[in-house]
Amino acid sequence: MISGIVNVYKEKGFTSFDVVAKMRGIYHQKKIGHTGTLDPDAEGVLPVCLGKATKVCDLLTDKDKEYEAVLLLGQDTDTQDISGTVLASAPVEVSEDAVREAILSFVGEYNQIPPMYSALKVQGQKLCDLARKGITVERQPRRVHIYDIQILEMELPRVRIHVTCSKGTYIRTLCKDVGDKLGCYGCMEKLLRTRVAEFSLENAHHLCEIEKNPEAFVQPVDVVFGQYEKRIASRNAGKYIENGNRISGIFMLNRPESADHGTFRIYDESDSFLGLYEYLADTDEYKPIKLFME
Repeated sequence: MISGIVNVYKEKGFTSFDVVAKMRGIYHQKKIGHTGTLDPDAEGVLPVCLGKATKVCDLLTDKDKEYEAVLLLGQDTDTQDISGTVLASAPVEVSEDAVREAILSFVGEYNQIPPMYSALKVQGQKLCDLARKGITVERQPRRVHIYDIQILEMELPRVRIHVTCSKGTYIRTLCKDVGDKLGCYGCMEKLLRTRVAEFSLENAHHLCEIEKNPEAFVQPVDVVFGQYEKRIASRNAGKYIENGNRISGIFMLNRPESADHGTFRIYDESDSFLGLYEYLADTDEYKPIKLFME
């Protein structure tokens, strides 16, 4: 079984589930998961985890993300993008300055109501399944954080923007909210995800590329933990590591003279990544958080 992460470029027309199904065929293994759903009409970065790397799926889903989107003013649709049914329309008579001010006003935290056409569940049912049946239910607003919005191009009624945001942010809903604030409606025309954590658009690969040389595109799981310092455990710690126990500080080969603190990447003497460990100063031990050894 292959373990690692592949930075896939999800093409328009594919669901995230389609990508995972295709990857299972390419790598001939079932243990594969993606790190955050992209709508079928959206494109861009979709990190896919293989084997033991599936343990980081939730972690990557929780990471901040970056998107490039086209906001289309003047239309309101049931899906909040142009794939849906138009519910209302209005002439776009606002100035570029007003549009710029409205868009930038969403930088910071705000309460966003998730769209009905989403994979979120209410009482065990996906909202999108209910929406397809014509059922609309009340959704609780969620606190999201828009870290930055850059206006790349404006030719009304279209505005191309780059958004850096927290997990759980719906760019479709952001587009609708901007249109509502301007009083002329709005929806999302295009969406391209450009970054998830360390995985960027420049290093994303199409399925047709991956299919030709699958192993060449697998990155080691520890690539997502570069923010943590590295520690090497001696072979004398082997039995503790194998049993998932804490490791005494005396078994670390590269400790600094000053005291350790926080979370660390732990490797064995052959430089194989073992997992993330939290240092406990009171007992001079490293407690396992997530283990990845074969």
